[in-house]
Amino acid sequence: MSGGGLLVAGTTSDAGKSVVTAGICRWLVRQGVKVAPFKAQNMSLNSFVTREGAEIGRAQAMQAQGCRVEPTALMNPVLLKPGGERSSQVVLMGRPVGEMSARGYHGGRQESLLGTVLDCLERLRSEYDAVICEGAGSPAEINLRRTDIVNMGVARNAGLPVLVVGDIDRGGVFASFFGTVALLSPQDQELVAGFLVNKFRGDVSLLEPGLEMLHGLTGRRTYGVLPFRHGLGIDEEDGLRVSLRGAVRESAVAAPAGEEVLRVAVCAVPLMSNFTDVDALAAEPGVVVRFVDRPDELADADLVVVPGTRGTVKALRWLRERGLADALVRRAAEGRPLLGVCGGFQLLGERIEDDVESRAGRVDGLGVLPVRVRFAREKTLARPVGEALGERVEGYEIHHGVAEVLGGEAFLDGCRVGGTWGTHWHGALESDGFRRAFLRAVADRAGRRFVPAPGTSFAALREEQLNRLGDLIEQHADTDALWRLIESGAPRGLPFIPPGAPA
Repeated sequence: MSGGGLLVAGTTSDAGKSVVTAGICRWLVRQGVKVAPFKAQNMSLNSFVTREGAEIGRAQAMQAQGCRVEPTALMNPVLLKPGGERSSQVVLMGRPVGEMSARGYHGGRQESLLGTVLDCLERLRSEYDAVICEGAGSPAEINLRRTDIVNMGVARNAGLPVLVVGDIDRGGVFASFFGTVALLSPQDQELVAGFLVNKFRGDVSLLEPGLEMLHGLTGRRTYGVLPFRHGLGIDEEDGLRVSLRGAVRESAVAAPAGEEVLRVAVCAVPLMSNFTDVDALAAEPGVVVRFVDRPDELADADLVVVPGTRGTVKALRWLRERGLADALVRRAAEGRPLLGVCGGFQLLGERIEDDVESRAGRVDGLGVLPVRVRFAREKTLARPVGEALGERVEGYEIHHGVAEVLGGEAFLDGCRVGGTWGTHWHGALESDGFRRAFLRAVADRAGRRFVPAPGTSFAALREEQLNRLGDLIEQHADTDALWRLIESGAPRGLPFIPPGAPA
């Protein structure tokens, strides 16, 4: 017998679907429900490697943590990783299967994946009491409905009730709710159970007349009004704004443990991937993290991070065009702290041979690390464990570039020369002991009287964050009605709102 289910859709991208899904998951698991997250198709450069070596979106990995279960490829069977304006790498069941244009994907490939998506969802529903699914963008994207495998396409085929989330902080939430329903076909509308208002500021009583009118116009109720809270973002799909406002940055409100703060500048390279790596740095009291795109912004930084990117050669060209490349080379020559992660590590090397990602062939790197990189067609997906700076380190690897390290001091799978460190390992800074040791080394090099706080636990901060999301659902949503939706499906007899989807 299949478990219950719910699809959390949104009026727009970034309406809060990921956060609401995680919050519902954490609320359910605290009630003793065995629950799993699911997103049929994710477009993201923020990804994660599961224990079985599958690549999935980081949002689904965090939602799995909200469920207190191990993430698996079943939870995100299709992952699209943009490589430019019009093409993406298609990752199916955790493994890359090729590059494809948006036209080619929506022109036939997407529909062929529906069977895989539904099989994964059914397997999860057979193993769990409930599966909370996250949609993508808006379910009312009428130009894409025929090939949809993540919103109403999944809901219709799996018989899932749909909860539509709207961000009232943007304005226009009533029109968005009404318009979303009115642009769906009669069959799709039957599954849209109601609405959830997200990011509300002020007195809820002032909103209630509008919610009553919305109910009268659509025949659908509002299942909750979630107040605006700072720092509730989890590892979402993409966008600097999400990372800059992540909870770990705002949780670290304590004064620095030492006399001075440590300033970290992160180069905002094109196609930046897994920028969440720096969240662990920002979790430390007294560490100030900012994203930069100009050479002068590096001047007062105690540490500069060149993060991962889906386009190493493109990022290298961007750094040179903006004058950041020269600033990084000068910084390395002066022995000032510099960290390259994954693609950032690759471009700090001497040479790149790329016939896979950019097809640019042989390209000179910045030459600050004795490393040569050759791009392989097979992607490396791994969960390594090692030691650095006398501390145990866990990480994960997602890269086509194979590094040949020709010198320097060993550092994880990469190397260190003076004040420059480079590694392919994402997530290494989430290991608390290693992060503190690394920050001590940076502070020493930078001449800062900074001391890492001894008790900061990145894992505990994430748990605190997920519990806050669960609290939001428990305190501000009608949880009894939500559970009835999950267990029994959409209410029968919901009215059709014209005009419906065009023929």
